[in-house]
Amino acid sequence: MVTGIRASLESAANIKKNASAVVDAVTAEDVGKLPDSDVGQALGRIPGISVGRAFGQGASVSIRGTDPQMTYTTLNGQTVASTGWYDQMDIDRSFNYSLLPSEMIGGMEVYKSSQANLTEGGIGGTVIVKTRKPLDLKANTVFGSVRYGDGTISDSEKEVSGLYSWRNEGRTFGALIAAGLSKGDYIRRGVEADSRWNGDVAPTAFVAERKRTSLNVALQARPVEGFEVGLNLLKLKLDSDSSNASDYLMHDQNCDKRNTEVKSDPFNPDGICLHSTTTAANPLSNKFFQVWARGASMDSESAVADAHYTLGSAKFDLVVGTTKADGGTSATTNYQTGAFGGATGPFTRPNWQGTIDATGKQISINPSNNQSWGIGALPAQMSPETWATSAGPNKDKEKFGQLDATFDLDWGVINAFKTGVRFADHTFEKRSFRPIWNATITPVNTASLFDGSVNVGGWTVPRANIGAMLDNTNRNIAGWVEDRSGYGELNEKNRSVYGMFEFDTQGLRGNFGVRYISTKATSTGYKFDGVTPADQYAGNQNWATTTTSTKSSYNDVLPSINLAFDLKSNLVLRATASQAITRPNFANMFGVTVSGYNDDRNGNETWTIGNIGLKPMKSSQADIGLEYYYGRGNMMSATYFVKDISNFVVANATPNQKVGLVDPKTGVDNWTVQSFQNAGGGKIRGVELQANHAFGNGFGAQGNYTYTEGNAPASSYLDQLSVFTQSSKHNVNLVGYFENEQYFARLAYNWRSKYMIREGAFWYGNRMHDDYGTLDASVGWNITKNLRLSFEAINLTKEDDVQYGAAAASNTAVKDPLRAGYPAWSFKGETTYKLGLSAKF
Repeated sequence: MVTGIRASLESAANIKKNASAVVDAVTAEDVGKLPDSDVGQALGRIPGISVGRAFGQGASVSIRGTDPQMTYTTLNGQTVASTGWYDQMDIDRSFNYSLLPSEMIGGMEVYKSSQANLTEGGIGGTVIVKTRKPLDLKANTVFGSVRYGDGTISDSEKEVSGLYSWRNEGRTFGALIAAGLSKGDYIRRGVEADSRWNGDVAPTAFVAERKRTSLNVALQARPVEGFEVGLNLLKLKLDSDSSNASDYLMHDQNCDKRNTEVKSDPFNPDGICLHSTTTAANPLSNKFFQVWARGASMDSESAVADAHYTLGSAKFDLVVGTTKADGGTSATTNYQTGAFGGATGPFTRPNWQGTIDATGKQISINPSNNQSWGIGALPAQMSPETWATSAGPNKDKEKFGQLDATFDLDWGVINAFKTGVRFADHTFEKRSFRPIWNATITPVNTASLFDGSVNVGGWTVPRANIGAMLDNTNRNIAGWVEDRSGYGELNEKNRSVYGMFEFDTQGLRGNFGVRYISTKATSTGYKFDGVTPADQYAGNQNWATTTTSTKSSYNDVLPSINLAFDLKSNLVLRATASQAITRPNFANMFGVTVSGYNDDRNGNETWTIGNIGLKPMKSSQADIGLEYYYGRGNMMSATYFVKDISNFVVANATPNQKVGLVDPKTGVDNWTVQSFQNAGGGKIRGVELQANHAFGNGFGAQGNYTYTEGNAPASSYLDQLSVFTQSSKHNVNLVGYFENEQYFARLAYNWRSKYMIREGAFWYGNRMHDDYGTLDASVGWNITKNLRLSFEAINLTKEDDVQYGAAAASNTAVKDPLRAGYPAWSFKGETTYKLGLSAKF
């Protein structure tokens, strides 16, 4: 009997071979045995898939060089609501895989080609994450695991999970409950360079106090032959209060090398600084330290009921459900201090001495004296910055219903006809609130706002007590008022109907069909009328007190055909052609969004005008591939794919515009106005190579390589680069493993070439991520047939996270550090170790 890693690979190979479409899979051959403990990273082992890591976890998935927005993720075939938890992230349609504990997953299938019965939305592909069902497991199955993790940078993390599944002797009714809990502090350490404030470079530590809980309840019944009903309840919750502490080095006054092609007024009139040398004889005039603290969470709940009825040669499948999520940032606050113009206080950190070198892909900070400082360097008392405090809750909700019918046919080569309808009512709401401060803001002892220390650029600074900072801020707030410029609601009513024939004859099988889609979209928000007076929040001036709505609609027809030629029993030639869509990003459809109003920076005031009339991007795509299968789970394959994508969303940015709103910080009405429209197209083509081989002595190897060549319209992006977001030209996976009945070991290497990251309108912006590779190892011991001990080491090479400006030096639509290769961001690589013990009965 084949078990463990080989069983998972064998199952995945069988799914791929027997599918009509182009499908790859990751399976867990037993409860708790997904190949990777990180769900996103497990998907990243599939050819053609790149995983975007966020805050130490696999968070987004890009398929075949497309933007992660073009990946449509479902749970058991249906949408999962998600809001995101961090207010500096874009509001989009992608799913955050870090919410899912691996122990709950039975497997994942990735459809890289489309077919008519797949819900529309994924130009890149469709990911179907599958949870377990009680009638598929033995009666009284019990699983439990504990895991302890620690990192070379982050604090320890503790995880516990469990599952119990029951079914009656007649296998007519079953119930399953699974739960998981993980808790630990993630720390990201690196350098962030804004370079718009005395050439500032900021050694920074981001700390997230993470707690993830999950609960899954599944009921399944087959009361009579041919009839089945089920209910699946899922609750996911992520709490992630965070702090971002930055110890600014404003070194421009001692700059001795500049890039004179990157200039801006007033930030870098002589060119952006690339190198400085500071000694005791020429100390920096300005010192500044700040901490952003955020209360952040996301709660996602889904309830899905399904029924399946077989009547003779016909089968009917009904699914109805709802999914909703509440999240975002419950409060953002800022504590800061500085000493400017050569002043000796109130901030008394050691004078910076050393060199700062920004000529490479990472900023090299080399102090020549001890830079560590403690609580004594801060003023005795501190209070929150009034301009910086806000709250940004979001809501996401969808109600859906789907009815499918399959009719067995005997029409020559045609053996089945599938048809179905789907209805979905989806609403996303974003809101923003500003505080009404007490008449007197009471400062507190600084020591109560910090606890311990944290490393930033190779030295330590006080570590924020996130809860204390948030509590103190809330004590100084009398109430909250809605920032009407930050409100937006999007509603989409999606309808679809499809018909698909399946055929199977000697040496040929597959399907062909068509899907019709219809969408009605409504955007609701407050109108900027230019006459409404300000209320308790000055930023509400000229914003109407009642909402208005704008509407749009579109429809489309999406044909598809999938052919699998069984040249031999072990040789498959596969060809597909289809059309697919991806709906426009939520962030591009809201009414007006204001950023940079009354903050601590001049020149970043942005007025973004959404467009509810945006049409979905559409792809005409094709695949041709050859797959060779031999032995049990052994295979080799090669696939060529091409996508021709139209209706790209183009961002237009026009600086120095008057909109009727004066920014209190600058005192002028001067904004960069950003708008969106459909224009242009792009192409992606590439090759996937894949091989799995078990040697028969317990050893085995797995490898894949993907080459992707993409050309997106440069006008779609402020950086004016014609590359797709998060698209790497080269992706490589190499896995070697050994297993027998008692021991197992696995070594996995993943590498991807450079790729663009695009976030937000201005602060984070668009930058290139350098090539990135990780080496992961796992070993285990089956102590008994029921008890298993495992050990994982992730990112053994401690690969750094390196990001640099990629726009042309002359491109003033993006800020200075995002141009001409400037090393804008870099974060230290971390190795994470996890020791686990699991039991199954």
